[in-house]
Amino acid sequence: MIYAVPLPRAPVTRSALFEVQKMNRDTRLSDVLHVLLHLGQVEEPVTSEVLARSMGTNPAVFRRTMAGLRKAGHVQSGKGHGGGWQLARPLRQISLLAVYEALGRPNLFAIGNRSDHPDCLVERNVNAAMADTMARAEALFVERFGEVTLDTLAPRKPQPLSVHYRKTV
Repeated sequence: MIYAVPLPRAPVTRSALFEVQKMNRDTRLSDVLHVLLHLGQVEEPVTSEVLARSMGTNPAVFRRTMAGLRKAGHVQSGKGHGGGWQLARPLRQISLLAVYEALGRPNLFAIGNRSDHPDCLVERNVNAAMADTMARAEALFVERFGEVTLDTLAPRKPQPLSVHYRKTV
């Protein structure tokens, strides 16, 4: 008779869970939505430097991230003095789905399939079940993303971008 003996575990702390959750996160969708909502609260263009700072990145990365949104017609940008980023259409005309698609439909899930033994029936069955489940979950996300426009996410009271600036002591 074989008995399963539980292995001792180190206690899982809240900070350890948070660190695991942060790994493999693609925050581009959240970051861009955040930027778009701030842009919806101002009339004048906002520079890449200011917006990148609010996202916690550098201006070059910010501009690369925003390129798909500009191409999709959600934002426009101008160069030089007085230039910067502005919405090209009202928030009520931009859905979560439109932003998700403009970013190239980033992966919603960090779950992957094994592919070490493609001839193994167990592996194939598990992969098929996971693929079907993930496809259904993604379809649900996409459906819901299409129902939500950005104006419904905007706070009633404008929030300045300065709330993101780190305070130095």
